[in-house]
Amino acid sequence: MRPSPFPALSRRGFGMMAMALALASSAASAQGSPKTGGTLVYLEQQPHTVLYPPAGGFYPNGGILNQITDKLTYQNPQTLEIEPWIAERWEVNETSTQYTFHLRPGVTFSDGAPLDAAAVALNFDTFGLGNKERNLPVSEVVNNYERSEMLDPLTVRFHFKAPSPGFLQGTSVIGSGLVSPATLKRNFAELGDARLIVGSGPFVVESETLGTELVLKVREDYDWGPAKLTHQGRAYLDAIRYVIVPEDGVRIGALTSGQGDVVRQIQAYDEEALTSEGFAIAAPSTRGVNNSIVFRPDNPLVADVKVRQALLHGTDRQAIVQTLFSKNYPVATSVLASTALGYVDLSDRLRFDPAEAARLLDEAGWAIGASGLREKDGQRLEFTAYESLPQPQNRAALQLVAQQWSTLGVELNVLGGDAGSAVADNLDPAKTAVSPAMVGRADPDVLKSQFYTKNRNVLLQTGGVSDKVRSFRDDRLNGLLEAIAAETDGAKRLQLAGDVQRYVVDEAYAIPIFEEPQVYGAAADVKGLAFEAVGRPSFYGVWLDR
Repeated sequence: MRPSPFPALSRRGFGMMAMALALASSAASAQGSPKTGGTLVYLEQQPHTVLYPPAGGFYPNGGILNQITDKLTYQNPQTLEIEPWIAERWEVNETSTQYTFHLRPGVTFSDGAPLDAAAVALNFDTFGLGNKERNLPVSEVVNNYERSEMLDPLTVRFHFKAPSPGFLQGTSVIGSGLVSPATLKRNFAELGDARLIVGSGPFVVESETLGTELVLKVREDYDWGPAKLTHQGRAYLDAIRYVIVPEDGVRIGALTSGQGDVVRQIQAYDEEALTSEGFAIAAPSTRGVNNSIVFRPDNPLVADVKVRQALLHGTDRQAIVQTLFSKNYPVATSVLASTALGYVDLSDRLRFDPAEAARLLDEAGWAIGASGLREKDGQRLEFTAYESLPQPQNRAALQLVAQQWSTLGVELNVLGGDAGSAVADNLDPAKTAVSPAMVGRADPDVLKSQFYTKNRNVLLQTGGVSDKVRSFRDDRLNGLLEAIAAETDGAKRLQLAGDVQRYVVDEAYAIPIFEEPQVYGAAADVKGLAFEAVGRPSFYGVWLDR
């Protein structure tokens, strides 16, 4: 085992019985009486990037923002109900075009600024409209936003140009973390410095060594946690120390040697060894769009739906999961996770059928050539994909896909996600026709976040991200996504989510592989560890039994 990078951290004994980490909303779920004090050492695989809240979806970002910011509302991770937090109550009009929030009195940001109607209005005016002068982008969870209105110092109303039924849930997500007006005066490029992110949360940033370590300290006067949590007042911990450890083996070694308390991104092959030594494993679902391979139909090799369908049916998803993953990674049975709102079971449309795959490729005019690869008009059926570093064992998963496709006469070259050209090439369908993708959010709008042209636009439709000239656009898909974002009838909204899932699979725009969790390991003396609705950690109720 490689030497640990951590200096002078205490060691602990082992041999305790393994226990499941409670997915409860407070430390009251843990056994024993909570103790105040101590520093939690949290081992993260990757450094954070930009901490402007709408850019907080990246899990290393969210793991920080979840501790230093609060939200208007709280989504209960068990029931998915929306509960009071900074907003004590709210009203929504019948058309979901007006939302009125009544705020808790006495809440302040850590710089002393009041968290009042003016501050909330500024946050959502920025999230909903963006700020071109400061390069602050529009949030993907705020649809059809028009303006804010301050009714009194503690009451704010939001107006929308069209129905926005997902907005209430959107006020509970990491991308809607409330920050001080001083933070919103910064440029986007500055907000990679965690010290410049001023929130109202239970912890504040004390120090940062960029790319290596971050220290949060408790906010002593914090007294406005989610209203229904048993624990109220200041957090139990005195501090949280984030240490960036990219190598899986080093993170595991730090945990088992007592130099770390909680580790994110435990690989499936390490789970059993950890539990056998008395460490707890938690694998909360991300409840969104499954870990998938997506196609870029602007690339002529995959413009034909028969080619995409062939590759879908030529992918043995069960074999990938059984080879690389554990029971915490269910095989995907749809575009959405089975725990997601609006999920429909499409197992029959995702079946592994290599004979059908070969037939479809034949019909599309791709014949086996002298090289063993399929060819058409002198061109080989050959693709390149870059691994996604945040996704678990993504390179190995893509390599298994490459092996499976090779039996069909299709070549998939897998390149490292840290390659210098990866970012640019992933935005160019001519260079990267296939790509891994996933996104978590416990609302049907997650489908719009993933596929819509103005959001993540993973299919690289024209009119979306990057400046490459494109011709591909699917107006039917975009219309369905826009309808989800505007449908006020709950049952119809879920039906539309089902329609999108069926359409994406029928068009073979994506090959869902598995339902992606966030997998954490923790020492037995870490109590009260909780997660928000899509698997980001909450340390507000954590205490150390030492």
